[in-house]
Amino acid sequence: MHVAHTQGLDHAAHAAEVRTIAVADLGQALRQGWADFLEHRGDLIFVGFIYPLVGLIAATIALQGSLIPLFFPLAAGIGLLGPAVSVGFYELARRREAGEDPGWSHFFDVVRRPAFDSIAAVDGLLLAIFLAWLAVAALLYVALIGPAPETVATFLDRLFTTPQGWALILLGNLAGAGFATLVLALSVVSLPMLVDQDVDARTAINTSLHAVAANKGPMLRWGLTVAALLVLGSIPFFVGLAVVLPVLGYATWHLYTRLVVR
Repeated sequence: MHVAHTQGLDHAAHAAEVRTIAVADLGQALRQGWADFLEHRGDLIFVGFIYPLVGLIAATIALQGSLIPLFFPLAAGIGLLGPAVSVGFYELARRREAGEDPGWSHFFDVVRRPAFDSIAAVDGLLLAIFLAWLAVAALLYVALIGPAPETVATFLDRLFTTPQGWALILLGNLAGAGFATLVLALSVVSLPMLVDQDVDARTAINTSLHAVAANKGPMLRWGLTVAALLVLGSIPFFVGLAVVLPVLGYATWHLYTRLVVR
């Protein structure tokens, strides 16, 4: 692991000490995440299918009537909840680091962690951000195109053959990138830290924000990598997320261990 220097933070400001990392650390974290997945692939594929199943059900609902315009925002925004789902993988990673041999049932043991109330608070914040994203997407559609279409074909025609549709795609992607950046900054360190340590939500979130601020380049690269993998995992029908989500969950844990002085 490359560590350029340690950045001291005021503990009165409720944040832990963070390190600066290099882009090479991202690749190492992903390789470790992949190795962890291969070692426990039977258990993790089973657990990982929960998330794709939820995504598929949500997408199916979105393709009904007035919710059709929310299909793409829902498919893209489902990744905003990824960190909340990944806390179980952080728990598996924590146990493995401690020398244990965790099975899939330990995925749910995160509810027994001392900071679980804080984990629930951060998860609630991520859910609120996800709902805010859907509200913004719906408002953009109404403002630029108008009432919801009656069929998927009509929706696609309006989206890809009109200037308003292309404007919606551009503005929607910009808004989505903003929401994704916010989620990354808030959660990339906070949720693994809450699984690992008995701290409050404020300390964990502040530490996450400080870690991202101290590593803008690598964290931007990490965010783009996560986004690309989530897109690949969503094709087709979110099934690939059964592999992508566990790998990213483990990799994020290893990234956390590099970013924070524990």
